[in-house]
Amino acid sequence: MNKNRVQVRIGGASYTIVTEDDEEYVENLALSVDSDIKAVCNANPSLSVTQAAVLVALDQADACKKATASSDNLRVQIKDYLEESARARMEVEVARREIERLNREISELREKLNRR
Repeated sequence: MNKNRVQVRIGGASYTIVTEDDEEYVENLALSVDSDIKAVCNANPSLSVTQAAVLVALDQADACKKATASSDNLRVQIKDYLEESARARMEVEVARREIERLNREISELREKLNRR
């Protein structure tokens, strides 16, 4: 893959990011992080940019962990639903076979009755 060199500004400092991701995507990430750092600095003027960046990083790490746990939980639920669906399909197939067997039996009994 091609590597992109993306220039961004975060917390007043310039960074060159080398990535395979799209330039616009990286720029939007940088804008989001910069905006979060500014918000923390505005809410807590005594914090340095570094301290604000650490708080933003902790918040982002927390959000990432919770999103990962949530997606893991959804995967387990989907797996359970798929297994339940497969069981239901098997039960339907068993019921269909039983219906066919009973229909054959009914036909045989009707034939016996008609012969009398």
